[in-house]
Amino acid sequence: MVIERIIIKNYKSFKDFDLSFTNNCNVIVGNNEAGKSTLLEAINLVLTGQLNGRSISYELSPFLFNKSVVDDYIEKLRTKEKVKPPEILIELYLQDSPEFARFKGNNNSNRENKVGLFIQIQFNPEYTDEYEIYISNPDVIKTVPTEYFEVKWYSFAHNKITCRSLPIKTTLVDTTSVRLNNGTDYYIQKAIDDILNKKERAELSLFYRRLKESFSEDPSIKTLNDRLRANKNIFSHKDLTVSIDISQKTNWDSSLTSYLDDIPFTYIGKGDQNVLKMILALERKKAKESNVILIEEPENHLSFSTMHMLISMISEKCSDKQLIIVTHNTFVLNKIGLEKLILLSVEKKWTTLKDLLETTYEYFRKLPGYDTLRLVVARKCILVEGPSDELFIQKAYMQKHNKLPIENGIDIISVRGLSFKRFLDIAKALGNSVTVVTDNDGDVTKVSKKFEDYNNIPNIKICFDGDETAPTLEPQIVKYNSLDLLNRVLKTAHSSVDELSKYMVANKTDCALRLFDASEPIIIPNYIQDAIE
Repeated sequence: MVIERIIIKNYKSFKDFDLSFTNNCNVIVGNNEAGKSTLLEAINLVLTGQLNGRSISYELSPFLFNKSVVDDYIEKLRTKEKVKPPEILIELYLQDSPEFARFKGNNNSNRENKVGLFIQIQFNPEYTDEYEIYISNPDVIKTVPTEYFEVKWYSFAHNKITCRSLPIKTTLVDTTSVRLNNGTDYYIQKAIDDILNKKERAELSLFYRRLKESFSEDPSIKTLNDRLRANKNIFSHKDLTVSIDISQKTNWDSSLTSYLDDIPFTYIGKGDQNVLKMILALERKKAKESNVILIEEPENHLSFSTMHMLISMISEKCSDKQLIIVTHNTFVLNKIGLEKLILLSVEKKWTTLKDLLETTYEYFRKLPGYDTLRLVVARKCILVEGPSDELFIQKAYMQKHNKLPIENGIDIISVRGLSFKRFLDIAKALGNSVTVVTDNDGDVTKVSKKFEDYNNIPNIKICFDGDETAPTLEPQIVKYNSLDLLNRVLKTAHSSVDELSKYMVANKTDCALRLFDASEPIIIPNYIQDAIE
């Protein structure tokens, strides 16, 4: 492990964030807007001093600052309160080893004697006069004046950091930003270097130049150039012609492009493109020399079989490096290992499965992982006991809100009754908003006791009905709706409520489907109404 911990203050979506890395491989999972990409960006920024491929000094922008911090700053200026301009701080705590000994000191926010480095974006006092003029009319201020800010890049030992002085090397791989559309790519260049000797390269270069020269001898090009010469007065007194550049600057190897099965790179499928981009990025000399590899969503456009091969390749090539991957994909998580998972919520809270109760950790370690990720990435979640409950709650929500729950970012997950507490442990740790809809099973006291540990947690709500004569969903539906209505919807002809209730219990899924498709409004039991508010 190289990086042990990161602290982020006021950078983009992170206001006050503190994350410890678990081992040599970390898999960051969370919803959109949880800050996964920003986290990789922040790590890369401290290790390279660069943002968007350029020095951070040239990339300073008001939009790097946390919005709520900026809003608070502007509000205080407008109320004439004396307030300092906001600052951004990103600290990386590194392993304590002889290699990094010169970075050890207490020049950090915790004043601990630790190994590490930081980037700080703060107001430059040299611009005090200009800044005072800027804030003299606070009503027109809408953002932070980053033109008056400076960047400090230091170690915890008070030493100024430069790219050359930093023994840690990092590679950030994002296949959406790796371009291989034109010119030589890393793989071709490596093949050329490995396969061809100096004489063979010179012969190919000469052949390529002759090939380009012969282009101007083509009759069509000659005709075009003759006409351009005839009309030279339009342009200047000199002859204008067209040809291919044969200068030394455009070498033959820079004009090559990749083909897969005789198809140019730009015409192959997105999945193959992303695999090739990932392979080539990791084959670069920089990546091979890196201590830390940061990978952004390696699963883009990939099938499960291709993803399997790619993740295996990544694991193999990065086995001796610290690997930090962000993903939305369950397969990636399962392939690399649940024990390496870091769950990151939109509220910027995080946990690992090892932080949970041992029994909960063991449960999810054995689970395929799909439902685990659904719980983590959903803004809100409703946990139910089975498919029929899931269908009916979808119906209830659509009937009330005129759209499906997922359209409002609410995921409904069907879990086994004994699994509720496992999922609630994750929700408790992350602060995710979770509602449980459960049967009373004819024993309200037992259900109440089962969930008593979660009653006072603001983000968790437990919904069940207190009528023990209607212990499950089907009797509840029968209790609230008329016999005639349910017979019409279910296409049955039952003569009693008791008979209909038994039929629905015996045919849960079929009845739930008919209720879901019903054109007539269904009266929703109160405990479910409470859940979908």
